[in-house]
Amino acid sequence: MRAYGHTRPAALSDDDAILALEAPAPQPGPQDLLVAVRAVSVNPVDYKVRANLAPDGAHRILGWDAAGEVLEVGAAVSGFAPGDRVYYAGDLTRPGSNAEQQAVDARIAAKMPATLDFAAAAALPLTAITAWEMLFDRLLIGRGAASAGKTLLIIGGAGGVGSIAIQLARALTEATVIATASRPESADWVRRLGAHHVVNHRAPFAAEVQAIAPDGVDFIFSTNATGQHWETMTEAAAPQGRIGIIDDPEGIDISRLKMKSLSLSWEFMFTRSMFATPDIAAQGALLAEVAGLVDAGQIRTTATEAMGAMSVETLRQAHARLEAGTAIGKMVLTV
Repeated sequence: MRAYGHTRPAALSDDDAILALEAPAPQPGPQDLLVAVRAVSVNPVDYKVRANLAPDGAHRILGWDAAGEVLEVGAAVSGFAPGDRVYYAGDLTRPGSNAEQQAVDARIAAKMPATLDFAAAAALPLTAITAWEMLFDRLLIGRGAASAGKTLLIIGGAGGVGSIAIQLARALTEATVIATASRPESADWVRRLGAHHVVNHRAPFAAEVQAIAPDGVDFIFSTNATGQHWETMTEAAAPQGRIGIIDDPEGIDISRLKMKSLSLSWEFMFTRSMFATPDIAAQGALLAEVAGLVDAGQIRTTATEAMGAMSVETLRQAHARLEAGTAIGKMVLTV
């Protein structure tokens, strides 16, 4: 089958950074779905793996977001059948979604929203899982009235994760949502997604946040540039507040957490699949709930740009946009 990946860690400027590969068709295990991939989206993990991780064998197939059609179901799988339209974010330790077919653990997949096409659905899984796990499993934000009167600051609200986090917070909590965005178009985007307030993270914003939340922010979700904003985050946080991060900051001073008894959580959405945790099926369950929210009109896809059919050229363009940090929402490609 045709697939796309790399044979060595490489910068995007290298000619062999992303290659077209001929790979054997995957053989699904008893817990797996074999999926004909119809669309994918790109995420920062795609270029980070491409640039930093060597393949275990001759090559590594990239990509960790997909929507497609089930071809086969494993002997231990229930709830799925050939022909089902599914979406998922996959497993970092297995071959990726930049391929014509992929085997994926059925417990981390779900039937995709009935109201979306494959491309629109492919934009959602990885970022929805990341945002959901951060909001409800790490920051422990109460759903519904349990979060009334609370405030949530989302740093990087216009990116893929921020775009779905805003929507999940508005759909499932009563917290006041403050999002950061630095350009007029990105500020407009996060307002349309439901942010109550928007502040500019290109300038010092602690005072602006404190004007909205004078007693401090109860929850802070940093999607990027944590090191750059660390002092502002700890200054703006309410005593006994919670901070969650998903990037890889260097040299942050965690002693700034002590005086306010702040807690810090790290979210990595591949943890459940990498370690086959007892609650691995929680990812499939949350994706099913997200699909229901989409079909009910409470959440919209975060797909903002169709890059065309998947190829070396379109994947390179998508990786370049992500590395530049200028993308709003998610870029999708068809297979």
